[in-house]
Amino acid sequence: MKKISFLFAIMLLVFAINLFAQDAVTYQLPPKEMADLLLAKSTPTVNIDSKGEWMLLIDRNSYPSVEELAQPEYRIAGLRINPNNFSPSRQNFINNFTLKNIKNGKEYTISGLPTNLLAGNVTWSPSEKKIAFTHTTDKVVDLYFLDVATQQVGKANKTPLNLVIGTAYTWVDDNTVLYKTIISPASMLPKASLMPKGPTVQENLGKAAPSRTYQDLIKTPNDEEVFEFLATSQLIKNTSGTETKIGKPSIYSSMSLSPDTKYLILRTVKKPYSYLVPAFGFNSTIGIYELTGKLVKTLAQLPSSELSPSGFDNILNAPGRFDWRDDEAATVVWSMPLDSGLYKNKMEYHDAVFTLSAPFTGQQKELFKTKFRFAGITWGHAEFALVSERLQSKQMGKVSRLNPSTGEMETLFERSSNDAYSNPGNPVMAKNKFGRNVIQLIDGGKKLLLNNQTGSSPKGDLPFLASFDLSTKELKHIWRCDEGIFEVITDVLDKDKLIVLTRKESQTEVPNYYLKNLYTKSTIATITNFSNPYPQLDGVKKEKIFYKRSDGVDLTGTLYLPKGYDPKKDDQLPVLIWAYPREFENANDATQIRGSNNSFTRIGSGSPIFWVTQGYAVLDNAEMPIVGTNGKKPNDNFIDQLKMNAEAAINNLAKMGVGDPKRVAVGGHSYGAFMTANLLAHTDLFKAGIARSGAYNRTLTPFGFQNEGRTYWEASELYYEMSPFSYANKIKTPLLMVHGEMDNNSGTFPIQSERLYNAVKGHGGTVRYITLPYESHGYTGKENLLHLLWETNTWLEKYVKNAGTKAF
Repeated sequence: MKKISFLFAIMLLVFAINLFAQDAVTYQLPPKEMADLLLAKSTPTVNIDSKGEWMLLIDRNSYPSVEELAQPEYRIAGLRINPNNFSPSRQNFINNFTLKNIKNGKEYTISGLPTNLLAGNVTWSPSEKKIAFTHTTDKVVDLYFLDVATQQVGKANKTPLNLVIGTAYTWVDDNTVLYKTIISPASMLPKASLMPKGPTVQENLGKAAPSRTYQDLIKTPNDEEVFEFLATSQLIKNTSGTETKIGKPSIYSSMSLSPDTKYLILRTVKKPYSYLVPAFGFNSTIGIYELTGKLVKTLAQLPSSELSPSGFDNILNAPGRFDWRDDEAATVVWSMPLDSGLYKNKMEYHDAVFTLSAPFTGQQKELFKTKFRFAGITWGHAEFALVSERLQSKQMGKVSRLNPSTGEMETLFERSSNDAYSNPGNPVMAKNKFGRNVIQLIDGGKKLLLNNQTGSSPKGDLPFLASFDLSTKELKHIWRCDEGIFEVITDVLDKDKLIVLTRKESQTEVPNYYLKNLYTKSTIATITNFSNPYPQLDGVKKEKIFYKRSDGVDLTGTLYLPKGYDPKKDDQLPVLIWAYPREFENANDATQIRGSNNSFTRIGSGSPIFWVTQGYAVLDNAEMPIVGTNGKKPNDNFIDQLKMNAEAAINNLAKMGVGDPKRVAVGGHSYGAFMTANLLAHTDLFKAGIARSGAYNRTLTPFGFQNEGRTYWEASELYYEMSPFSYANKIKTPLLMVHGEMDNNSGTFPIQSERLYNAVKGHGGTVRYITLPYESHGYTGKENLLHLLWETNTWLEKYVKNAGTKAF
């Protein structure tokens, strides 16, 4: 009997060890307050016509079920494709529309919407009398038109659409639309043979081809066949329901209609297909076509982007950025590097921009050159446009005034791209005679009208509308958000009368829309009256806090304290710090205040704010700047700066009397997970860590990562030192790791988490690893999200809130 009991005890012990090593749990639910916050129906998003007459209210369900995520999917050529309906397999669908007349405030129910609506790709017609959208079913994608005047919906296409790659559709006029359709039914999809034709072979004949660590690439000849089958489409012109083929079937990766609607710029993918880069980087041809499908001119034959040199500001030595001038009938614009694509080549100008006008039989014209990398043009009229340049390696940007008629340029703004305080905003746009949005000048063309929807300042974000004098370069505020609220101008409806639409919110007021007259400083009408979706957060205190790290760099974070908590009477709270590191070339940019203390609290699926309902002090968006000093790159002392950031946050919360410095957890997603693992490897500041979808071994991303432009071979020691995998033996603080089974983000392969988990486990660390079925880099499945909240809450309760107790 004793022998049987002993054997039974051994069996139980073995079972317990196996359970601890691999706990195949079923889906669990978090505390009710957290589940209710996650599943709360969000307020509608809005889409407004340019005249300010109609508002489209858009409703979405919170999250799809995991069963919906489990639908058929091909992960190929950098794409995620549902082979049954020739569309992206992962979309955030719209489930309902409502129309609202802004002038009379009346809402209209739309009739004729498809049952079980799964809509996307919403756009207004050129006259804005119609709204188009796609509707996705298990088998097909269709295009529907909504007549604004009658609020009636009707199906437009006869042949199912192909949305695998590129633009979904393009309006020509109110009765004509261009789209791509499938060629063959899904049942004809090429099948992989059990006996392959031969091995998969790749080769390189002496050309440098560095590439990022992309996911979901083509790996076999069968992958090539499947990609070609799914991505090949027929271009269609649909006029009043009549479908006409344009040209022959091809793989169209982009489509752009000329302002006069007579020509198309088409980018078509060509073989050989790359095994190193996604579909948008494949060999391709850029051509101008008539709407009949007739080729007018071949503009370029582009090689695979795998030939792009590594390093910031280096680009493919080929023409790029093909687009139309918005202020002319049919003029194509593109850029070309003058430095062979290598910015290190010393020269005064690095890019040139060219134009060619219809009928495209003449010679191209050089319009201007840029000293930084060309980053785009915002068009105004024949004598005015704005040219953007960038220098990523120096975090610099430049905006210049261009006279397209003469090519004369004048710099208006040159600033650090991380200097939020100096951001002047974006020019206010309006439609021209071609229906294209172009820059609107005021005061007889002497001034720009700029809308800054962030408005960063030492007092927090205070959005503004401003005039910018093109002669004196003086920026003058016309309107600025009042302190104590957060209000942004979403649309300037009349630039002369200054009639605008704003969205206003506060800590306690849910965002709503208002029609205002800035001249009279009056509210014309309240447009929406959305209610608070998160009553569970009533009474939660939100505060922007300010503190310094040991080297004097100013830091901020948004602190949330539980309902009814009083630091003068109550004990210090367990703390959850959530962060994401950012690199800065200088401390001045790093110390700027970002965000508003007066914005309404929104709860995303990955938010740490859930835990304020469980009695934690939550420090969200805790600043973790990595600053370049004394001529060094920011990452040259990455670990030391992380330590200083974390110590400063913990010490400040303790000094405030709200955070217990002996019960602190740290967490983050992606690069924030990388940060978390590093903090646990190099400090003993925390009781637990939460790391979601991170990359922990930088040697697996050897051609650069995040904002690090040096390769592994140029900075091998840095790659080793920054990798928490290198110090897995030092991770003794309990670490909860999470990864989506089907992560699609560059560099964050699930193997990153798998190998770190095994390394920590192999050295006796306390670690738990959750793989979420069917999830990508961001998580969307309802059951997965609820379970993740349960896992995280259980981890925090055990290792942080109740640290040192016998409750667990």
